Amino acid sequence: MTEITISVGLNDAVTKRQEFQTEMYVDAMKYVCQNHHVPFSFIVSEGGYFHENGDYTQEKTLVICLIDPEKGVADSIARDLCFLFHQESVLITESKVRAYYIKDKRKYSGLTRLSRLFNMQKKQSATSKQA
Repeated sequence: MTEITISVGLNDAVTKRQEFQTEMYVDAMKYVCQNHHVPFSFIVSEGGYFHENGDYTQEKTLVICLIDPEKGVADSIARDLCFLFHQESVLITESKVRAYYIKDKRKYSGLTRLSRLFNMQKKQSATSKQA
């Protein structure tokens, strides 16, 4: 399988600053990915980049992860985001990965199981502080 990562900065290519709130960019990115009918995940991160003229900038970046998309889909998404976010360019990386899902068939008892785990951790933490 192939994992493709698209990294798109949020600073405008001309003004060199973020023109809109991050949530607007996130909504636009979700819309583009949904229109391409591709499963995706993303994070908002901080990144540092060199512009084509050599200037260095730091900015918020959307990092979108696609697992085994159809050929050409990642390039199309990247082009759309480059245009919509008024970017100089968008970075795409591609890697071969082994992807699989884990399932658990045990009966789930809801938050009580999580509550017990949390309470056990609190007791252990209190015990270690007393020692």
